Amino acid sequence: MEVVIVPDARAGGELVAEAMAQLLRRKPDAVLGVATGSTPLPVYEALAAKVRSGAVDVSRARIAQLDEYVGLPAGHPESYREVLRRQVVEPLGLGMDSFLGPDGAAEDMQAEAEAYERALAEAGGVDLQLLGIGTDGHIAFNEPCSSLSSRTRIKTLTEQTRKDNARFFGGDIAQVPTHVITQGIGTILDARHVVLLATGESKAEAVAAAVEGPVAAVCPASALQLHRHATVVVDEAAASKLKHTDYFRHVYANKPAWQGL
Repeated sequence: MEVVIVPDARAGGELVAEAMAQLLRRKPDAVLGVATGSTPLPVYEALAAKVRSGAVDVSRARIAQLDEYVGLPAGHPESYREVLRRQVVEPLGLGMDSFLGPDGAAEDMQAEAEAYERALAEAGGVDLQLLGIGTDGHIAFNEPCSSLSSRTRIKTLTEQTRKDNARFFGGDIAQVPTHVITQGIGTILDARHVVLLATGESKAEAVAAAVEGPVAAVCPASALQLHRHATVVVDEAAASKLKHTDYFRHVYANKPAWQGL
């Protein structure tokens, strides 16, 4: 795995945004896989700034959703479709016709999961998938012990995850959905380039397990070790538990600039 250590979250956001911009210059209709949460916000802000300055044209890009709550009504402000509309689609000047994502209010969720797999395939697959990582090593909503070959499917949220997300629902855990639809680990690994972004000391143990530990279902993010083009971008705090930081710094410092991420 390629590991890039940056000074802080802002630098990480700029680096990943530039990787997206370089991709779009090569392939204007690229499919960008996006994640929710606070970690990727600097990426979206930096990419939107590039669009406003004219440094990159995203008009033909498509945005692919990583996961979604099940059971929230259409337009609910905490549905991930709405979050991504506010944080990614509109700031980039795109319309929702550019958006690919599962319908969390569908009557047949298994059919919806299968339909989303087909939609991604018909779009040509995800060119760059941005991921965060949980403190337990989960990616998307693939919790520890998820199958490393899993596809888009329905998952039951753990009580801890629902408690963690209650802050987005007025602190009322009863309002937090009990299920989600999520890309599986196998689906994520289909992306041509996977970029995992992690910041903060709370993510250090998970990053170390994903990068330097064994490939194991107990740490879903470790499956990225098997990917042909996986990049892990971490700030100094998130890199603090890694044992081979000198090696990672040396490799990236001596990488030809034209290769980018």
